[in-house]
Amino acid sequence: MGNTESVVVQKSLARFRPEERPVVEGVFDRLQGGTGGSAGKAAAAGKTLTLEMLQSSVGSVAPDSMVRRIYRCLSSIDAGLAAPAGKTQQSGVCREQLVVFLADTLRGTAEERAPLVMSMSSQQASGAAAAAATCQEVVEFVQDLVSAVVQVLVHRGRLQGWKPDRMSDISLGVKLLAEQMCSELKPSDQGSCDVSCLEDWIFRVQQVSLYLEMLVAEGLDVSLSGRPTPTLLPPCRETPWKDLRSLLDLPTLMFLAPQLPDSYSAPWRLVFSTQLHGESFTRMVGGLTKHGPTLLLIKDTKGHVFGGFASHGWEVKPQFQGDSRCFLFTVFPQLRVFTATGYNQHFMYLNQHQQTMPNGLGMGGQHGYFGLWLDCDFGRGHSRARPKCTTYGSPQLSGDEDFTVDSMEVWAVGKPPEPEEGDGEAGGKRSILDADPEVQAMMEMTGKTLHSQGLREPEEDQEQ
Repeated sequence: MGNTESVVVQKSLARFRPEERPVVEGVFDRLQGGTGGSAGKAAAAGKTLTLEMLQSSVGSVAPDSMVRRIYRCLSSIDAGLAAPAGKTQQSGVCREQLVVFLADTLRGTAEERAPLVMSMSSQQASGAAAAAATCQEVVEFVQDLVSAVVQVLVHRGRLQGWKPDRMSDISLGVKLLAEQMCSELKPSDQGSCDVSCLEDWIFRVQQVSLYLEMLVAEGLDVSLSGRPTPTLLPPCRETPWKDLRSLLDLPTLMFLAPQLPDSYSAPWRLVFSTQLHGESFTRMVGGLTKHGPTLLLIKDTKGHVFGGFASHGWEVKPQFQGDSRCFLFTVFPQLRVFTATGYNQHFMYLNQHQQTMPNGLGMGGQHGYFGLWLDCDFGRGHSRARPKCTTYGSPQLSGDEDFTVDSMEVWAVGKPPEPEEGDGEAGGKRSILDADPEVQAMMEMTGKTLHSQGLREPEEDQEQ
């Protein structure tokens, strides 16, 4: 390096560990197809990066529109500050601009990343420093950014057991996640976002920096020793994908998984689905109980998708249960989470076969006026919030206040509780109700009460 490098470049490289600096310095040569080392630096001194060179690298993990945004950003970095004294900027991106870009994206603060996000969002011509961007321009940038991150997960084999082809539409999920992230923007009275607005937003919405780091590290193949690749998806196990079309999509998972408490790192396991198990409240209760914390996902016949997170294993009893870690959420038409307000402790409710108390599943609010309610008859429910649910501060989640279920899933998301003594099936004995569903149906038709139903989980063989 020596004195030939600008002060800005020297400060940029100083942010990296000594063993990381050769990796950062070698990116420019590699993009040009050079050999690296001192000879490569000398050869690259009079060269610049073209858009085509960048496309050949980043294009494998990002849409072309995102690659062009990165190139526009690189070109906008002040070449006079980045380049050594006396060196004139040529057309294209110089090595110094790339080093500054890598330092700001991979090691920068919100203040340092904000001008880069501005350059990637604004539609001004390459090389011009933008003063502001519209909210819509920022939304479009975030859509490209989320799309690129999803592409990284798919093409780098980091799906953690999830099957995108058996899940909901990724493109819709990308739009919903981008809109959710940008809902935190605080534009000026004129509706524009200047650098200070973006700085505040990047500081508060940490996914912006996380996704940008991941895109740059993966797209430019910058492997730094102290930065393990972030895991954006929870592991998925024991899910019969062959017969399932999940209500979840990858961007929705990227949003919901971080909302769970930090201790909930167990693989997600599908324990109930109307597609697989039918529209049965009893089967749903069997999936809910004895599986620990769960995430419920419902789609109504109006197309709204919503649900709730239960921080505790469900119990069938006529009292409220759970704690303030529970929350309600919506997926469509907006991606939002609604956490406990502290007004009351009506977090979770599950009851069945009672004559004096409501029978069904509820979260938030009060009897007859839940934030989310599923009736024991299944297929019917309500989300009553005038104007908001007292427990979670949530608005009406469903399309209509009284809704009809189109489909539903329950995912176990935490470590399952240890089986209590006597819960095992000693000697391999199984109830006749599990062995023969027809006997169960006949008993129901003749008015027999199935006292054990809903308090135990039927055995079920599932394709891994």
